[in-house]
Amino acid sequence: MSALVNPEDAVAVALRKVERKWAEAVCAELGIGDQVTFTVPLRPGVSTGKAVEQLGHAAWHQWHMQWRTFSNQLPDGVELIRKAVTVQRVAGDFPATLVADLDGVVSLAARMPAGTEPPIVDVDRARALASALRAASAILTPGTLRAVYRLRTADVDVLLSAVTWLHQHPDASAWTLRQLPVPGMHTKWLDTHGVLLREVAGRDVRDEVRPRLTVAHLTYVDPDHAALGRRRHDAWTTGDVHDIAYQPRLVLVVENRDSRLWFPPMRDTIVVEGGGKAASALLANVPWIRAADHVVYWGDIDADGYAILDQFRATLAAPAPDGAPARPVSSILMDATDLHHYAQHGVNHDKAGRPIKPSPEILPHLTEAENTAYNTVATAGPTPFRRIEQEAIPLTHAATRLLQILEASAGR
Repeated sequence: MSALVNPEDAVAVALRKVERKWAEAVCAELGIGDQVTFTVPLRPGVSTGKAVEQLGHAAWHQWHMQWRTFSNQLPDGVELIRKAVTVQRVAGDFPATLVADLDGVVSLAARMPAGTEPPIVDVDRARALASALRAASAILTPGTLRAVYRLRTADVDVLLSAVTWLHQHPDASAWTLRQLPVPGMHTKWLDTHGVLLREVAGRDVRDEVRPRLTVAHLTYVDPDHAALGRRRHDAWTTGDVHDIAYQPRLVLVVENRDSRLWFPPMRDTIVVEGGGKAASALLANVPWIRAADHVVYWGDIDADGYAILDQFRATLAAPAPDGAPARPVSSILMDATDLHHYAQHGVNHDKAGRPIKPSPEILPHLTEAENTAYNTVATAGPTPFRRIEQEAIPLTHAATRLLQILEASAGR
């Protein structure tokens, strides 16, 4: 369909193109990639006198006058390309394409009437970031520039500091991820920005550092062990020389320390403190957990609890690096029936009094009953409550569920 684009609309189109290609334009200024210009056709499909007649000579004349006025004040970096059209047997050069570089589009936007949207990007800041990345010998691409531009200033400073530090330290194996002595970097910064650091540094320090040893805090709840007068609470560390007191048939992973410390007697069972969302990474490769007949998870009835269960189950579903077999993970006190049974303990606010937020995350490794409960507490719509804390459920109820698991397996 034929159209005539007036100056204001042409600038708006150019701005939208800047939104898509500003990073390429800035990188090109530093010799990375081809030069970028922003072009806007001003009369697509209108190249003959017949097309002008179809639009109407009045509309054509008005459009031409708008561009005549506008072209008298074009800033540097902007060019109006004209092409010939014969109108009513009179040949003339008429605006055909607006061509501008990055600064030209920004200047045009600044000259437009109030209400015109400014560029979405601060070009001066983008150039400063590109120059800083180049000065730090970081990998500069349009993609990395966009990602760095989205960072807060403080995080940009840490990123540049990390890139410099990595160039100075080709071997990071003497530190754990939390020990890296990068100036300005807090211990969990890489949890959020590790992927970007890999892209701009050209190496993934997360794969180079010394592994963080798993420390599992556990409680022996077997009554025969307790009768010997030996220690009830213990800690097991990867690579250490001591063994656990006995190989359990059942391992229960809980999230709350009190639930571990005060769990009632249960034969052939060890209760392990999970460590929140780190449970799967911390416990998945512990050999005596993999060797148990039953691995059971019990957490809060809330979005986080189900996310931990989902990840823990997915991780143990694959063999361990040392060849230990996959292990199914069951849960207790976390299905739809439990949700309704303990509903009187439901809450909607966290310990700081803030409303607990819904979760859009899809958890593919939940059972149908677990998923029903998860959808109830995590829904974006109205729900009676969003959390039932583990501590609110009597430990004797958990022990009963575990006993049912052990008795069912003994009867098979």
